[in-house]
Order: sequence, then structure tokens, then C-alpha cells
Amino acid sequence: MRTGTLIIGACQAGVQLACSLRELGDTDPIVLVGEEPHAPYQRPPLSKAFLKGEATADSLTFRTHEFYTEHNIELVTRERIVSIQRDADGGEATAESGRRFEFARLALTTGAVPRQIPFEGSELEGVSYLRSITDAALFERRVHTAQNVVVVGGGFIGLEVAAGTCVVGKTVTVLEAAPRLVGRAVSEATSAFYLAAHRRRGTRVVLNAQVSRFLGQHDRVTGVELASGDVIPADVVLIGVGVIARTELADQLGLAVDNGVVVDASALCSDGLTVAAGDCTNLPNPTPKSSATPGGIERLRLESVQNAVEQAKVAAATLLGLPAEYSTVPWFWSDQADLKLQIAGLSGGHDQIVLRGDPETEKFSVLYYRAGQLIAADCVNRPLDFIAVRAMLHSGQQLPADRAADLSLPLKKLAASAVETAPAVPVLIGK
Repeated sequence: MRTGTLIIGACQAGVQLACSLRELGDTDPIVLVGEEPHAPYQRPPLSKAFLKGEATADSLTFRTHEFYTEHNIELVTRERIVSIQRDADGGEATAESGRRFEFARLALTTGAVPRQIPFEGSELEGVSYLRSITDAALFERRVHTAQNVVVVGGGFIGLEVAAGTCVVGKTVTVLEAAPRLVGRAVSEATSAFYLAAHRRRGTRVVLNAQVSRFLGQHDRVTGVELASGDVIPADVVLIGVGVIARTELADQLGLAVDNGVVVDASALCSDGLTVAAGDCTNLPNPTPKSSATPGGIERLRLESVQNAVEQAKVAAATLLGLPAEYSTVPWFWSDQADLKLQIAGLSGGHDQIVLRGDPETEKFSVLYYRAGQLIAADCVNRPLDFIAVRAMLHSGQQLPADRAADLSLPLKKLAASAVETAPAVPVLIGK
């Protein structure tokens, strides 16, 4: 008889899922399998502290090897699962090496991989992506001996890398194909602020930049040619144009896949047996009281530490047969040099914004409204605004837009009662 849980993907969600199973009283075997040679580690610092030498591979690990041993969690590294066979009673997964893993319960925390664009010259030495600690270490070594650094992509990862490399004296150029930075995530006001802020700090930013190809000499990148014919000198190129959910195993299992592994609010896949959590999933909007789209439930993919952790907790409860539902306000952050952006809620579909503070001071917040209801906020170097908005969104407390613009009104005081009454997240019924 098969026993235990197999978790495929030794990442933030995978580690949290294993830990949550133990916290919920599960005593059956747990096997956590990952492809990388390293023990599971934090990924967000790779584009920030790690590149600046403020963090090391050891300092980024989630847990010590002793922790896994003490909690009877078998951590398996350097193994890539390539096939799974399962039925209602469990199944067996096979790794590329031929090693087999039996299980009674299965969890997919397979994460995501960088979106790759087949530019001519992509194979040249010096052209990099950033997802793993191995990628970050290689990029850091290349930057150390480089002068001209080009970042393709003006999203959060690209801007974080640009800020860090500019600080250490490199000539940095960001090439963004869209008309504004991080356009899918923040308002025009926040985009405009970051454009000006990065330029003030010495980064060259080119918007509407269409990369044509990478130029090289002796198999090393030397420049980036744009469709306009302009050539940007480059000793190192980082491509950061988003990620793609890893769904190969879900496809093989016949699970529903649509821009990620489709799960319900309990992190349960379409087969009613497997759970999935983290960057690989497509989930119902977890925001409390979120409105449905005209076609039904609003679905999305969330790429954040908070989502990985909270969804993994729900997935663990679901595996143990405990009623669980993922319902919380998503939040995100991005550190770019001395600018800390904290985002509470999801701003999609907003029809009004309110600016609190002056972007020129580099301390301000943008509050988003939809049909008169506060739905999200971007907070730049204003952590108290972030805490207050997050609490209000959790509790359902509302702040009229005309009052939100009044800087004499401290959001912290207005949200004080919301902090005390906000529900624990995720909501676990029967824990």
C-alpha cells in the first residue's frame, strides 16, 4: 500500500507545503524533490541583495538540512521528474535518472521558467536569464568584469537588476518594448515615477525599444541592435521579459491547464486528487469579496512569495482532508536601490486613482478605486500606507476617494480597527 506525500518542486511553495503538513499533524512520509543541486532557497533576493554581495547562497536557504531530518522530510536534489502515473490510490513518479518515487498524495509546486525570446545572437556568451542561484552567480561574475550592462525588459526583475548594477558604477541601459515601465502591474503615475527615478540615478531607459538582435565578437556579446538601427554597447545582457508556468507534468496527467495549472480555491486540480501551489498555478482571485467577471469566476496567476506561502498552506490542508479555502489580499514588493515599492491588492479594472503625497519627494502612494471601492494601492517608501490599505482590504473597510487624497488624514488610524478585526489568512475551516 502506497503512503506519504510526494511534492514535486523544491521551492518556496514546496517547502511551505511540507512544513504545513507537519504543522497540521501529518506523520506520513514526505518527499520533496527538486532539480537544482542546492537546498531550497529564497529567489527574490537574487535580483537584489545577492547581486550586491549582501547575501550568499547559504544565507538564502529556507531551512537547514537538520530541519528536514528532524521533521522527517526527505529532501531530494538533482532529480528532475519526467513522468507520473497515478490513480485514485496514489501512483509513481519517475525521474530523469530512472529513480522512482511512490506516493499516496501528490502536490505540484513546479514554479515557472524565464520566458525566452529567440533573438539572433541569444547563444552568445554574456547573454543571461535570471531565475536560479546558479544564474545569479554567473551574472554577478560577468557584471564584475563588465562596464556596459543592458537589461532587456522593464519589469520588476529588470529594474531591480538595473538599480543594483548602476549603484556599483556600471553603465546600465534598460530596453522596454512597451510605452511605459511595469505597465501591467502599476498605474501610469507609478510608471512615470520609476522612469524618472531610474534616470535620475544614472540608468538609461529606452521605451518602445524593439530588439532586433544581439551582436557579438569571438562568441561574446558586444551590443544590442534595435529595430531602429541603433546599437547599444553591451558586455553583459540580462533578458527579463517575464516567466512561464511549468505545466509539463500537469499536461501529462491530463489536468486542466490554462496559463498555469488550473486549481480551485482549495488548491485542488481538475482531477480532484492532486494539489498545486505557487507560481505554476492559475487560481480564482483570492481577494475577499472580489467581483466575478461577466463570464464567471475571475482567474489569474500570482507570482509572489505571499501567494506561494498562503496557497501552499491551503494545499496542505486539502491533502489531509481538512476544509480549506484560499482567501486573502495579495501583496507584493520590489526593492530598487533605495526605493521600496509595496503593493496591496490587485489594481486590474480600476477606474479611478488617488495620489497621496508628492512623487518628487520619492514618498507617495497611489490608491486604486473601482466603482467607488478601494481595491489596491502602490506605496513607494510609505510602509504605513501599505499596512493601512492592506488592513482595510482584508476587513472590507472602505475609504472614500475624496478623503483618501487628504494627507492630514492618517490612514493608519483609520485602519486601526481593521488591523484588529482582519481575519487570519488563509481561512482554514476545521483546523
